[in-house]
Amino acid sequence: MHFFKTLKFLAVVPFMLLAACSSSHYGDGDASRLAMCKERYEKAEAKFKDGKFGRVKEPLEEILTICAGTGYMEQAQFLLAESHFNLEEWIEARGEYASFVLNFPGSPYIETAEFRKAICSFNMEYHVARDETNTNVAMKDFERYISNYPESPLIDSVNYYRGLLTERLAEREYQTALLYYKMDHPQATVIYLKEFLEVFPFSKRRSEAYFLIALSYTELDQFGQAREFLEQARNLPPRDVDPEDFAKKIDKAEAKIDKAEKKYEKRVLKEQKKIHQQKTEAKEMM
Repeated sequence: MHFFKTLKFLAVVPFMLLAACSSSHYGDGDASRLAMCKERYEKAEAKFKDGKFGRVKEPLEEILTICAGTGYMEQAQFLLAESHFNLEEWIEARGEYASFVLNFPGSPYIETAEFRKAICSFNMEYHVARDETNTNVAMKDFERYISNYPESPLIDSVNYYRGLLTERLAEREYQTALLYYKMDHPQATVIYLKEFLEVFPFSKRRSEAYFLIALSYTELDQFGQAREFLEQARNLPPRDVDPEDFAKKIDKAEAKIDKAEKKYEKRVLKEQKKIHQQKTEAKEMM
């Protein structure tokens, strides 16, 4: 179940006729078709207001097929999008909102449609380990909304969703770096996570990124760098991580760095003795 899938806008949007056409402008056949479309739309709207979103889709699709030029296309298109939206059929809803935005740019519902379209993109299926196309689509939808409606009272909500989308991208990058670490590629892990910290400076994974860099530098025998990043991890309050558990991880990592450094020093000393012995033996053979 993807994030915020239960988001609903169940409040009924008031629908008003946007294009009133006098019957005097139509012939008998046109007047009859107009009356028929009016009746069909009013019945569909009544079902929508009763919350019968599934039952309203087919009648609205029929209106869009047979009622061109009657003044009911705009309302029917928007109501169809709203029906899919309330049913959490995110892909279908986004498609209908996109058609509405394209076909009725001057509609009083246009801003609502653009916002809802972005919400649909946000709610479309997302898995951190898979392609991030849906996340990028949602980000572009929200950016378009901000560009078109910079003074909208919904800007705070838009920025909230953009923050969640950014965190999705950050999580994917962090998981990639973690995979490098588990595959015993500490140098690649360091490079990846340093870029991660630059691109996502406010990610909830920031403290864990510092921690993982410290462990990677330890495996690279760069203990000064390891302690520097471990200290940054210690001083940065973790998010979505238990502080006590994280503090214990830091203490264990510090002990690991100390142990690794001592082991490294012994190895270096042993190698130096070996080199010294080889040089001595070489001189004796001369």
